[in-house]
Amino acid sequence: MTSAELDPAAAPQRLQGLGSWLINQAALRAARIIGARFGEVDARRDQYAVMVALDALGQASQADLGRRLMLDRSDMSALIDELESAGHVVRERDEQDRRRNVIRLTDGGRGRLRELDTVVDAVQDDLLAPLSDAERDELVSLLQRLVAHHR
Repeated sequence: MTSAELDPAAAPQRLQGLGSWLINQAALRAARIIGARFGEVDARRDQYAVMVALDALGQASQADLGRRLMLDRSDMSALIDELESAGHVVRERDEQDRRRNVIRLTDGGRGRLRELDTVVDAVQDDLLAPLSDAERDELVSLLQRLVAHHR
């Protein structure tokens, strides 16, 4: 598609006045931008999300990660396989419950996460370029309220 085909300003005014439509348009743009930028560094959003979660939690069971990130079990398993093969995470048996796997970020994974954080920061700057810092903070706060309300 050309950029003209993706121009939300070409949509009818009635749509441009709908918050739900605007949120969707912004989300589509964000997904395209982050997908393209992560593609340039051989990464994906779901890989980044898992590494961010592990960085915050220290370690987690595979099942807990899947629930927190709203990822299907089989998708989560394949994702952990990929990250483990790349040396970004390790999967070990949980000492308290041998039926569970515990996943933790490796030092290499922390380094990769820092690289990807740089990509994400650049995407945020591109996506939110027309907004001031205060407006960016307000937008994030409003979106957090919406997401929390609809959980």
